Amino acid sequence: MVQLKAGKFRYDGKDFSPASGAEGREGTIAYSILKAHNRSGSMDCLALRFDALASHDITYVGIILTARASGMRRFPLPYVLTNCHNSLCAVGGTINEDDHQFGLSAAKKYGGIFVPPHEAVIHQYMREKMAACGKMLLGSDSHTRYGALGTMGVGEGGPELVKQLCEKSYDIVYPDVVAVQLRGKPRPGVGPQDVALAIIREVFPCGFVKNKVMEFVGEGVKNLSVEYRNGIDVMTTETTCLSSIWQTDDKVRAWYEAYGRPQDFRVLAPQAGAVYDGLIEVDLSTVEPMIALPFHPSNAYPISYFKAHMKELLEGVEREAASMAKDGKAPSLLPKCRDGEFYVDQGVIGGCSGGTYENLMFAANLLKNKSIGADSFSLSVYPASQPQYVKLMESGAAADLALAGATLRSAFCGPCFGAGDVPQNGGFSIRHTTRNFPSREGSKPGEGQLAYVALMDARSIAATALNGGRLTAATELELSEEPEYDYIFDDRIYATRVYDGWGRPDPDVELRFGPGIADWPEQIPLPEDLALVVASAIYDKVTTTDELIPSGETSSYRSNPIKLSRFALSRKDPAYVGRALEVQAMEESRRRGELSPEAKALLAKAGLDEKAGIGSLVFALKPGDGSAREQAASCQRVLGGCANIAGEYATKRYRSNVVNWGMLPFQLKDAETSGIRPGDLVVLRGIRSAVASGAESVEAEWIPVSGEKKSLHLELPGLGGEERQILLAGCLINHYAQK
Repeated sequence: MVQLKAGKFRYDGKDFSPASGAEGREGTIAYSILKAHNRSGSMDCLALRFDALASHDITYVGIILTARASGMRRFPLPYVLTNCHNSLCAVGGTINEDDHQFGLSAAKKYGGIFVPPHEAVIHQYMREKMAACGKMLLGSDSHTRYGALGTMGVGEGGPELVKQLCEKSYDIVYPDVVAVQLRGKPRPGVGPQDVALAIIREVFPCGFVKNKVMEFVGEGVKNLSVEYRNGIDVMTTETTCLSSIWQTDDKVRAWYEAYGRPQDFRVLAPQAGAVYDGLIEVDLSTVEPMIALPFHPSNAYPISYFKAHMKELLEGVEREAASMAKDGKAPSLLPKCRDGEFYVDQGVIGGCSGGTYENLMFAANLLKNKSIGADSFSLSVYPASQPQYVKLMESGAAADLALAGATLRSAFCGPCFGAGDVPQNGGFSIRHTTRNFPSREGSKPGEGQLAYVALMDARSIAATALNGGRLTAATELELSEEPEYDYIFDDRIYATRVYDGWGRPDPDVELRFGPGIADWPEQIPLPEDLALVVASAIYDKVTTTDELIPSGETSSYRSNPIKLSRFALSRKDPAYVGRALEVQAMEESRRRGELSPEAKALLAKAGLDEKAGIGSLVFALKPGDGSAREQAASCQRVLGGCANIAGEYATKRYRSNVVNWGMLPFQLKDAETSGIRPGDLVVLRGIRSAVASGAESVEAEWIPVSGEKKSLHLELPGLGGEERQILLAGCLINHYAQK
């Protein structure tokens, strides 16, 4: 299905051949777009300015408060504030709607665009209203991907949006660009999620496209509708790539015309002779319906393979689940295997990947005049935007879904991060959403609740619903070729409800603060010397941002840094917050000039005087896979965190968050065999001078809780000049305040 080829490849306009050297990189689509947005004067080290920004109601409050504290007086580029994550307002009292009112007041004060709750999920609105061929968009959500529409989208942590709001740049080394050559045509019943999972399965484990740009080309592109392309494209985030871009054609032209924006189309295609830094070959005709088993999108198999190896694969899932459970036990999945079939409890189709018009039309047509049954299986459907929901109603598809037993919901991202359609303990949910990390369905393994989520395409979810929950690949049905559904975008809903204040800031508007909205606590500059206590040590192969700061109900506290920080690592290392707070109390006593006995003992153990800073650190082998949420790092900082030590960082965006919040992003070779444990002490002498001088490594002193003192060689690779200034200042807010 998918083949990976390392090395350089030259494109002749139809096919690829091995190449030597990088000459020809300027022929890629990505190069032309990056060049148009670069302000550095060098294509080796980019300083990018974006065309528009996007945030949702988990992230925009913190971003705006940070930008405000950093000197922002207006939004210098279009900034879209959507409300698709906390729109249910189910937890946290009034805080969610308080956030929404804050967002509306900020849009009025600074000149932004405010999309009210239930109108659209963030990425569907950006597709419908903001994408354009050749543009670059930056979002504080990891699935900021609009490549199929000719737009390079980048998902980053909030501080990177703050830089754009303060008219600074997004600084990166020119990324590698990997070609994704599509051939053939998908079989009936094979959907975009199937293609995406087949690619993720191959590229994620080996890091083939990590922090690179994926450029989709080839004759197979023309065989996909634009919505189908969007469905593949949004899932490229799960490969850990930096961004994505596709060649455009007449189908994309027709898409822009249907959305009333023909002027935003232009042809994008690589030039003959373009050189790429790798090649992924995808034969669409061989892709099968896929299932990504818990607990990662890369844990993917053809459904046919899963059915043939159910017991073995499910036992593996149970073992991983048991490792997360409080008592080391996990609900068994084997009772769901009956007579050689597997029965699921729930289906969900929604969000930026699943809730598209074509996906829901397929489901409606398949389930028309049928029933999902009155047993335990349920099906929930979330159209990605109100304009699409209206078209589903006008076509009769919404009624067909409802009469079949599906529940139709409004545009909401909840099932994608654990705040909607939580299945029962031991339940197995199949979802056309973006992620199936632990607890992304809302369960709490640390409290004895554990559910399972698998990712599948809407077509196979609908086929499973048709059979009352019996896992069914859509290709098992007799299907004719799927039509390309006619769709004309109706903007009247947005014209009625969306506040568009871009270019019209009103400084006299007062920001509306609710009682749960709080500013960031003050952070001090990096001291010359540091005594750091290991507050958590995680030896999992990968640590997701959901494990660093859980999603779900905690999202309601995202506007209160202190309250939210108390949830940090709560499902991975429940003792972390207590340990970090103990260390933070020592530092607070030092700052007051009244060293506590604990602080005196710690500094004496470290061999440092009272001028040295005291902080905590988190050790993990590979932290930061998944969401762009800055809170994965900022919560550590709020609790007194000063550093991360990692074997490597799973994503650029998490490492950026660590740096922007003033924490040292150390890397340690052979981290998996280091033996670092909670309570260990890491002593950094002259760290401020080392960072200021451009040092790319430092020698630390490691004092284990038990055992002899050792030397620790910590690396600081790839720190840019401004990143070093941010670390010296203590965080991005301090850095801008100094200016």
